[in-house]
Amino acid sequence: MNTVSQQQFKRVWFITGASRGLGALIARAALDDGNAVVAAGRNVAAIVERLGESPALLPVALDVTSEAQARAAVDAAIGKFGRIDVLVNNAGFGLLAAIEESSDADVRRMYDTNVFGLLNVTRAVLSVMRRQRSGHVMNMSSVGGYRSAAGFGVYCSTKFAVEGITEALHAELKPLGIHATVVEPGYFRTDFLDASSLVVGQEIIGDYDETSGHVRRLAVNMNHNQPGDPAKLATALLALADAQTPPLRLPLGTDTLKAIAEKNAYVAEETQTWKALSASTDFAST
Repeated sequence: MNTVSQQQFKRVWFITGASRGLGALIARAALDDGNAVVAAGRNVAAIVERLGESPALLPVALDVTSEAQARAAVDAAIGKFGRIDVLVNNAGFGLLAAIEESSDADVRRMYDTNVFGLLNVTRAVLSVMRRQRSGHVMNMSSVGGYRSAAGFGVYCSTKFAVEGITEALHAELKPLGIHATVVEPGYFRTDFLDASSLVVGQEIIGDYDETSGHVRRLAVNMNHNQPGDPAKLATALLALADAQTPPLRLPLGTDTLKAIAEKNAYVAEETQTWKALSASTDFAST
């Protein structure tokens, strides 16, 4: 086993979906910051083409839906660098369709990647971090993980799952010296709205034209015109890794901050309106 000394690098990052988009940008930023990077993706050649070759870089083949591949990729990381300090669960894709328009096949495939794939990689990496009694799990969610919306309902449900998983991880891992953060980007100028990252439902139901249909049309105009700078997102994750007390949630983008504030206000108002009925369901006090 040819393990590279950890002392050569600031940290060792394990990043899924690293062949393009945000994953590649995060990997590049981490390398430039003096870290070692395990860049995982389905296409190793694309990773090397994008990031080049370096003693600090280990490209590994990984389809996150395969638990065996996840464990093999982690074993390769340990064989090369001896540890994993930061996990970025970035692999995933979207589905643009009304709930009723979303096919069973598309929904299951997205859950396999966005939720079950994340769990496969997380379980494999946590066995390492627990031995180390250190590490930071960063799960990429979305503004849609905090507030769902017409046209992206099923996609948002996968990110709601990521939020719930990360909240529990935060509680479970804190006593072990391991951090867990759910990252909530808004709309960043990446290829997320391209066909390479977004499945558009094939069935179109006219009754949803004013809701999900409207969102479909907006997505075409928004593509590559999003307000968020993806390079700044990558830099933000470096700052997150350096934080002494990392947050449970890290919203990124003014659009996400606005969406969170609006949802919190809506929930507070609705809860107050229905408070009496909500409280009426307890057993009567004696």
